[in-house]
Amino acid sequence: MDNSIDNNTTTYIKADNNVVVNEKYIRWIKKIDECMNICSRMNGCDVNDGSILRVCKLYNPSSYNKLNKLFQSDE
Repeated sequence: MDNSIDNNTTTYIKADNNVVVNEKYIRWIKKIDECMNICSRMNGCDVNDGSILRVCKLYNPSSYNKLNKLFQSDE
């Protein structure tokens, strides 16, 4: 099953604060240890205003693993 962002199916990521984000609206992802910071705002996100969503392996392993696949190389 292809869950890439480029296909026509709608897939979602659940953040640690129970916010659900459509994958196609993710603007950027920053991996920090076993967590990912996600921005899904059209105008960008700021660490200080709480607009960044967090997905951690401990709290949302399925969403974390889905995002982590984007960081793995095809070696």
